[in-house]
Amino acid sequence: MHSDDQFEEEEDFGPSRSEQRREALGVLTLALQLVQQSDARIGQIPMDEDLRKLVLSTKRITAQIARKRAVQYLAKMMRREEDDALQAIRAAIDHDKVEGRREAAQLHRVEYWRDRLVALGDEALSDLLLEYPAGDRQQLRQLARNAQQEKLKNKPPHSSRELFRELRELIMAGVAGDAAADTDLDDDTDLPGEADRF
Repeated sequence: MHSDDQFEEEEDFGPSRSEQRREALGVLTLALQLVQQSDARIGQIPMDEDLRKLVLSTKRITAQIARKRAVQYLAKMMRREEDDALQAIRAAIDHDKVEGRREAAQLHRVEYWRDRLVALGDEALSDLLLEYPAGDRQQLRQLARNAQQEKLKNKPPHSSRELFRELRELIMAGVAGDAAADTDLDDDTDLPGEADRF
């Protein structure tokens, strides 16, 4: 029989080779994502200045094989960084992706309302103003009618573009107003007289 003493102290051999490989591939993917960012965005991502210079120099390499080697070298240098530094870089890149998706969704919403106003007219305008009451009914109605006429006569979509711009301002202002209202609701400060009620 084996004694329990043999199993009491298990040795920690560190991460397995598979784990090390997954981590290395994760850093390589992060290096590729970094190289795909614009120079201005690379300047905003939190990282060591030496690493930033290496990212920018790697980005300028255009020959395919040389660029592949340079990205691999960049990943090797990044693996020497602290985990916190890599997490900060990942978080900054992920934040950009979320912002990009949010902006795309807002633009799709603007396109939806523009197409709906051109197709349905006053019915769609009433629905729009219920959701965004700050809109100028007269101006939106006129732009929608002009855009509808342009479409029927196969003219350049001048009014349609102007309608898009107006809707974008209206919807973005509504989104900003919603965000400000959410912030106000999240604020823990008591309203005057609120403490007296409890």
